[in-house]
Amino acid sequence: MKLMIASDIHGSAYYCERMLEAYRREGAKKLLLLGDILYHGPRNDLPRDYAPKRVIAMLNEVRREVLCVRGNCDTEVDQMVLAFPVLADYCILLAGGRTVYATHGHVYNEGKLPPLSRGDVLLHGHTHVPACVEHEEYVYINPGSVSIPKEDSPNGYILMNGDTLEWKTLDGEVYKSYTL
Repeated sequence: MKLMIASDIHGSAYYCERMLEAYRREGAKKLLLLGDILYHGPRNDLPRDYAPKRVIAMLNEVRREVLCVRGNCDTEVDQMVLAFPVLADYCILLAGGRTVYATHGHVYNEGKLPPLSRGDVLLHGHTHVPACVEHEEYVYINPGSVSIPKEDSPNGYILMNGDTLEWKTLDGEVYKSYTL
């Protein structure tokens, strides 16, 4: 099953729309959002076309296809306006014979690991920097940010198809790939 993984929309209607266009173009069955959906946060500049109400409307249209974990900028108020669960701290996926622990990254990350077993995958956003790091015990993966990428990374996402992951720009250009 194709799964699109994205993080850190931060209320940008422009980039949310581009992300959803990419989601449709990719033919993914589900969209996994790794948090920070509506609010830009006090440490970030306003993203392009900051319009959380428009983001709400766009995401609610695809609510049956969205899986989501809570980011450090997501609150109970956000849950009141979004028509899909957004307050789970993590979710567990199975891919390529591995357990994938998906979270935002502000609680569990490379510096504070969740309960992983050897060979598991830690998947999180939060840093706004795409990553794929093979550690001795686990693999760390980050899709980067949809709207506020950092360290000269592109606005992008990951497409997971079976055990293959591709980091892509919002235009669909592959710039990194990894097989679990």
